[in-house]
Amino acid sequence: MKAMQLQAAGTLLRPVEIADPVPGPGEILLRVKACAVCRTDLHVVDGDLSDPKLPLIPGHEIVGRVIGLGPGAARFRVGVRVGVPWLGWTCGKCSYCRSGRENLCDHAQFTGYQRDGGFAELAVVDQRFAFPLPDAYSDEEAAPLICAGLIGHRALRMAGEAKKIGLYGFGAAAHIVAQVARHQGREIFAFVRPGDKEAASFARSLGAIWAGPSDQPGPEPLDAALIFAPVGKLVPAALKATAKGGTIVCAGIHMSDIPSFPYSLLWGERVVRSVANLTRDDAMSFLRVAHEAGVRTQIKTYPLAEANEALASLREGKVQGAAVLIP
Repeated sequence: MKAMQLQAAGTLLRPVEIADPVPGPGEILLRVKACAVCRTDLHVVDGDLSDPKLPLIPGHEIVGRVIGLGPGAARFRVGVRVGVPWLGWTCGKCSYCRSGRENLCDHAQFTGYQRDGGFAELAVVDQRFAFPLPDAYSDEEAAPLICAGLIGHRALRMAGEAKKIGLYGFGAAAHIVAQVARHQGREIFAFVRPGDKEAASFARSLGAIWAGPSDQPGPEPLDAALIFAPVGKLVPAALKATAKGGTIVCAGIHMSDIPSFPYSLLWGERVVRSVANLTRDDAMSFLRVAHEAGVRTQIKTYPLAEANEALASLREGKVQGAAVLIP
């Protein structure tokens, strides 16, 4: 099969032809139909996340058709379309797994990090960590839902009943969660890179009642802020923009160091918390919510061989919505 492979952190992906993967016990073989490009893929490739499996095929927003079954794999029949997220395997035995918090499993393996992912024509996945996809979405439209959508929705849930929501970084996750939040009757304030008029316009087109620079407070205090941009200095900026009792949710797996800030910004029972990974329950519940809210993803497609170009566009902030690779 053809694949785009990372052979050393901080280097470009290399196009390779390697032996077709073979599914082991409880695994399924997929023909990859689409794979969205996530900022986490960028962190893996750039070396921000340490110790990936090398060589590695990145990609963890996979849409594929089942074409083979390993021994004991009976959850899906051949021909079924499934999605495969970042969480690729858990032990099922630790205190986190047994308490409904498998996203925190110390032994977890992640797709496109410890397990080869979807920047390829074929992929092998654990059948327990794949899920059926609604027919309402094409392959390329569904791909961003599988991580950007899931993480965005988990972050929104962490904001509780907050009415006025600030979104810091208006990329793949924010453009999906904005639609869900508006469906729920919340007000969206979009905080974008200073001077990025295209991102501000894009946010307003998706229902944001205000869009402006992330280094300044919005027109009124927020009840909660969701930070998708991996920029630590946005934490004190969001605290400054948030009313007493509000919550700041850091939704990325990697963020630059948070600078020191005066205690007065945190005082008033403000909360700063993170979102770590996702659970299988997140996937099923979000797909129902996305259908009910009529979520539509805005995408830019790239051939598999142009994975480096897609990553570069994401790195430079040139992707409006989500980038998707098509093998």
